[in-house]
Amino acid sequence: MEIQSLSVVVPAKRCINRCEFCVACMRDEPYVDQLDENNRFFDLYMRDYKKRLEFARDNGCNTVMLTGNCEPQQNRQFLKTFGLLNESLEKPFRWISMQTTGTMIDAGYLRFLRNHVGVSTISMSLAALDNEVNAAITHMARPVDIPAFCFDVKRYDFNLRLSINLTKEIEEKWPDVEKLLEYCHYKLWADQITFRVLYSSGLDTPQDRWIAEHGASKEYVDRVRQYVLDHGTVLGRLVFGAVKYGIMGMSTVMDDDCMSQTPKEEYKYLILRPNCKLYSRWDDPASLIF
Repeated sequence: MEIQSLSVVVPAKRCINRCEFCVACMRDEPYVDQLDENNRFFDLYMRDYKKRLEFARDNGCNTVMLTGNCEPQQNRQFLKTFGLLNESLEKPFRWISMQTTGTMIDAGYLRFLRNHVGVSTISMSLAALDNEVNAAITHMARPVDIPAFCFDVKRYDFNLRLSINLTKEIEEKWPDVEKLLEYCHYKLWADQITFRVLYSSGLDTPQDRWIAEHGASKEYVDRVRQYVLDHGTVLGRLVFGAVKYGIMGMSTVMDDDCMSQTPKEEYKYLILRPNCKLYSRWDDPASLIF
């Protein structure tokens, strides 16, 4: 078994954001949170959790993405526990990223993520590059100043990945793909870019309907992909099949399988949920591994 990365689902009751295209809102989650310190079997489940971390490491995985159905920074106590637990492994994970919109994260929180949790890459999820529009689509309580947040991320010497969700807003404001990449490089200081095609469940959820109306057109997605093919230098192929390209000094990837639905022997990622079990698919509990 070859695993590219381990997605660690950070527990939380509900997300402080409500992204219009949120995959987590498309289905009910049947996974019980066993990581509550008030659980009388907490010690047992912590050992189970550690076993799953070790299983991923035993199968060649050295990359963790802190993510979930919430903003990971909502649960600072879990992040603290994860940092300590990771350091207790015989072979700790060295390459730790965190997916976030940036809300609630100030300079002090960035220091905590870097110094204690061991995060080296901040992957900022964006639905638009305008602060107010991005906040409206994600329903943040307070808009994140995107350039200021990116500046702080780089100031504390994180790697900065921009995960750009291909919305109609991106298409309309940035029809010229080259100018979009130049802005990300010169104004937001990005090291890496992931263009993410919005996932639709086919279940006619409110999120599906929003994506149908506000997702980028197929023509625009194809235009982005063609620009990457024409102007990028091939850096290598990721385990899940996507090719990584170098453009303007940034690693650039087109992700049109964000739910890891393409069957393959290798796993794009495994998912460690708060029930202390590993899965290979976000959308199907039948994908239980261990």
